[in-house]
Amino acid sequence: MFHLLLAVIYLSFISLGLPDSLLGSAWPMIYPQFAVPVSFAGIISTIISLGTILSSLQSDRLTKALGAGKVTAISVAMTAAALFVFSVSGSFWMLCLWAIPYGLGAGSVDAALNNYVALHYASRHMSWLHCMWGVGASVGPYIMSYALTGGSGWQGGYRIISLLQIGLTLILLFSLPLWKNADTSGSQQAPALSLGQVLAIPGAKQVMGTFFCYCAIEQTTSLWASSYLVLARGVDEVTAARWAALFFLGITAGRAASGFLTMLLSDSQMIRLGECILGAGIVILGLPVGSTGALVGLLLIGLGCAPIYPCIIHSTPAHFGADRSQALIGVQMASAYTGTCLMPPLFGLIANHIQVGLLPIFLLVLLALMAFLYQQLTRRCGVQSANL
Repeated sequence: MFHLLLAVIYLSFISLGLPDSLLGSAWPMIYPQFAVPVSFAGIISTIISLGTILSSLQSDRLTKALGAGKVTAISVAMTAAALFVFSVSGSFWMLCLWAIPYGLGAGSVDAALNNYVALHYASRHMSWLHCMWGVGASVGPYIMSYALTGGSGWQGGYRIISLLQIGLTLILLFSLPLWKNADTSGSQQAPALSLGQVLAIPGAKQVMGTFFCYCAIEQTTSLWASSYLVLARGVDEVTAARWAALFFLGITAGRAASGFLTMLLSDSQMIRLGECILGAGIVILGLPVGSTGALVGLLLIGLGCAPIYPCIIHSTPAHFGADRSQALIGVQMASAYTGTCLMPPLFGLIANHIQVGLLPIFLLVLLALMAFLYQQLTRRCGVQSANL
């Protein structure tokens, strides 16, 4: 039963990644149809992100009231419904309206599943699960492309993903008995914590800052790598787009490899290894060593990012206790999404008013702050690296 539930969770992570890249893939077809500016994609993205932040902050209360299994099933059902309405929407405002349940569902299921895996499975599964998310995020654009070439339009792409999510919802409903033992455990019965109570826990602010910085690095690199290659390194647009994909390849392949490395190294060692590789990649990206250096730098940045997110999540119960891990993972998710919302636009202002060539320096500053905050986290929580 334990392994059957793990298979369901793996399937859930693949499915969670499927919708994440749909908006970007479909937007070139959506905005002319609805006669809105191309920049309006940011409105939908922001609504989704705000809903995700809100539901992440409420995940502790929801999970302890309903259990991880029910929260996951309800959240996926909300996402499936939102995606289906996206596929039949006839106006921009309908997309904005249904972006609300889209975001609310995404935040709840992300926090609930991450905490469940952190409590009940080895670190290698956390890395492999997030690798599966990357697989889903990579497959999403191909499904959209299939729908477009098949004549069903962007609506068909959203409809296919919504049907897959509906199928996952049914699987989750049938799997609810498998979650029962964990959902009635002592940690599940502990009272939910308010945001103020969470912030008062030693190390909470540090882990929130660590997540903020990490996701700021990941999302800023994702958004601005191609522009940096074109404007600062003289790479042509087609080549830059292809090379920027190496960043995502590095993350996905790195998380697959990290699962095996966690059998030899602790979570803290994996995080510090990731920080070192990430730092090397950023430095190489910024060195004037030709386009090959930029290629290697982007791949290393992806490889360095790979173990950090899953290993911080997995170490949360060890840092803060099983009874408080759901609350902490909820605020970590909220901090992560806040970082993805704020920092890429901030670098956009820097690129516009100063120069895009400052990207490596921007990333290095975030990395230095992240490394400092993580070191403070381990000290405040009184946990030695070797024990994590």
